[in-house]
Amino acid sequence: MKIFWPVFATILAAVAVIALIATRKITFWRIVDLIVGGIFIYAGVVKALDPIQFGIDIDNYKTLPWFISVRLAFYLPWLEIFCGLALIFRFLYRGGLSILAALTAVFIVATIAAKVRGLDITCGCFGHASKNWSFSTHLALDLAILVALVALSFRVASGNRPQNAV
Repeated sequence: MKIFWPVFATILAAVAVIALIATRKITFWRIVDLIVGGIFIYAGVVKALDPIQFGIDIDNYKTLPWFISVRLAFYLPWLEIFCGLALIFRFLYRGGLSILAALTAVFIVATIAAKVRGLDITCGCFGHASKNWSFSTHLALDLAILVALVALSFRVASGNRPQNAV
């Protein structure tokens, strides 16, 4: 399993390079698209590889019944992957941005609510790589991702639409 992550990172980098070559434009916003899309693809793949653990992570928030947590554990990783691909390849771009911003906002609210209730949880966002992160580290990363998604959304809403966006 240790060999998987370097190979996966290489594949993500290759996808990003192909996307840059295909668009022939490298801008700040394009780089933000690639970074945020790559983060969600990575997070989705990590969760899709171990949906049972992700279901347990969702259930640890104690906000949903177990059967819903299990269903979400099988559905959400693929939604993250497809939305991340939407940002990278700019196909169904607005939809991908909207869904990822909503997912991130809901996750931030759920994380804060769990912390307020005194639950000691692991978010499950990035699998074992993020198990030892503190609450403030998780929150800072999630807020940074949400800010990036909102900035990209405002950019699209203001008429600065990315090329090839559907």
